[in-house]
Amino acid sequence: MDCNACSPRRPWELPFLAEPEAVAALRRLLRIHLGLWGLPELTDTVQLCVSELVGNVIAHVGPGTPATLAVSMRGTRLRIEVWDPDTRALPTLVDAIDEAESGRGMVLVAACSDRWGVQLLPEHKVTWVELTTTLASPNGHSKSVHVSRAERVVPLYDTSGAGSPGGASRLSVTTTDQLVIVAIADLLHWLRVHGRDADEALDRAQARFEAEGWQVTH
Repeated sequence: MDCNACSPRRPWELPFLAEPEAVAALRRLLRIHLGLWGLPELTDTVQLCVSELVGNVIAHVGPGTPATLAVSMRGTRLRIEVWDPDTRALPTLVDAIDEAESGRGMVLVAACSDRWGVQLLPEHKVTWVELTTTLASPNGHSKSVHVSRAERVVPLYDTSGAGSPGGASRLSVTTTDQLVIVAIADLLHWLRVHGRDADEALDRAQARFEAEGWQVTH
């Protein structure tokens, strides 16, 4: 199902000063942003990569360096960039021994990411990492058991043929909303004719939805 009704995954940039206290703020922002983008499963890895990239700027370019965090999609990959103005201090992989306190940052980044690199531009350099997502398309959903079940059910309510072939991914946002509402109403009718309390079921479903959403995004 395309995520046209979700927060659009448009590229964004955030200038900041490369200070140790900025790292925690960037980590919090990324947790929120990845939740809005439907990619909470990448949060820990992204936070680690950004911590190491910013730490690299602090250590090798200098505390207080004006830098920029940029987040975007490259197809179905998530791309994280950290820009800084020093085109001479290039990140490198260091075969550090276990006791070493420095030199292992980019080793961790390389281990956690699918790809990484450095791009030199006239006025700054860009250190970037890319992470594979579970998205089928750049604007799609990360596949979860809840979404997968819904995608199998929703097209069954479509009588216009818009959902076949291709299932729910062929439905427009407006059509999908209408079909989901019809499906929910039908389930409430089913509960009522079997002697169940439809209002209570709605309350319990809402509570479960919120609980599962909290577990996924936090």
